[in-house]
Amino acid sequence: MATRPTWQGHLRLSLVTCPVALYSAVSPRGDVHFNLINPKTNNRIKMITTDPETGPVDRGDLVKGYEVEKGKYILVTEEEIRSVRLESTRTIDIERFVDAEDIDRLYWNDPYFLVPDGKLAIEAYGVIREAMARSGQIALGRVVLHTRERLLALEPRDNGIVAYSLRSHAEVRDAKAAFADIPDKKPDPQMVEIAAKIIEQQEGPFDPTQFNDRYEEALKALIKEKSKGHKLVAAPEAPADTKVSDLMEALRSSLTRGAAPAERRPATAKSKAKPAGRRPAARKKAS
Repeated sequence: MATRPTWQGHLRLSLVTCPVALYSAVSPRGDVHFNLINPKTNNRIKMITTDPETGPVDRGDLVKGYEVEKGKYILVTEEEIRSVRLESTRTIDIERFVDAEDIDRLYWNDPYFLVPDGKLAIEAYGVIREAMARSGQIALGRVVLHTRERLLALEPRDNGIVAYSLRSHAEVRDAKAAFADIPDKKPDPQMVEIAAKIIEQQEGPFDPTQFNDRYEEALKALIKEKSKGHKLVAAPEAPADTKVSDLMEALRSSLTRGAAPAERRPATAKSKAKPAGRRPAARKKAS
């Protein structure tokens, strides 16, 4: 691959090991980058590292420190940080296989491509990948990325393996706490039926190519207009909230003026509903 790997090491299933590399499966986007400017001089501001007692300090002279109490730090060098080496620093050891739907979506994080690192790795890699595909399950292993040990979920895709970093249990907040103030009261069944029909009007296949970053496009347009000296138009106002007394009328009007139904999938393609917050199960047979 043309990009540099995020991580290089080994993949191990019991006693079978092969060299592999992790590559990010996504590209950072965002062409609009703003700098801090002094409007009086139109100069870009430079951030200078400064000690509150002695003044400016060269970045090369700085070390990392961990605050153990207010104003008191334990200093740690890069060499000392590198000395903390778990086995997962260099090896993704597959520990367990689970069903994909058993992993709550809240835990899924960044995707990576896990590829064989060199021609000698291809055969062992292929055996592991094919066995994973036949099991129809997700493999779990650990890896140290960016000074953090992460749990990885591995699943076969095409001729390779996709790895997702998973958030730890301590990172994921309790959904019940977030929704605690929502009353446990069922809404009007007739209103729900109308809302369900509105949803049917908007059903269609997922096509990521149809979703662009309209905010970034608007920023580019803003910059272009300002560069021409044009005056900017006012931003659109936020829509008014629907009052409870107007909810039924708003639902009926939405259903009446609804857009033409999107392209529908064949009925045979529909499967039974999966629990909310779950990821689709992996394929049961190798492709």
